[in-house]
Amino acid sequence: MKKPNGLRREYDLAKLKGAVRAKCLERYRTGINLVLLSPDVAQYFPDGRSVNSALRTLIRTAKRPLRRAR
Repeated sequence: MKKPNGLRREYDLAKLKGAVRAKCLERYRTGINLVLLSPDVAQYFPDGRSVNSALRTLIRTAKRPLRRAR
């Protein structure tokens, strides 16, 4: 059953403590991109460092000149 505000009864907003409004706003303004990975992709990357490493490898590979077949 839902409350008039559209939330289920088990979601009691009064119990939510310690929430910080716009917690990532300053990072967003400085140009840091926050990206949500799909669950099937995220299972291969335990943290942001591993994602960055994989992307840097991909960038280096993409910049290499193509080798022509003989």
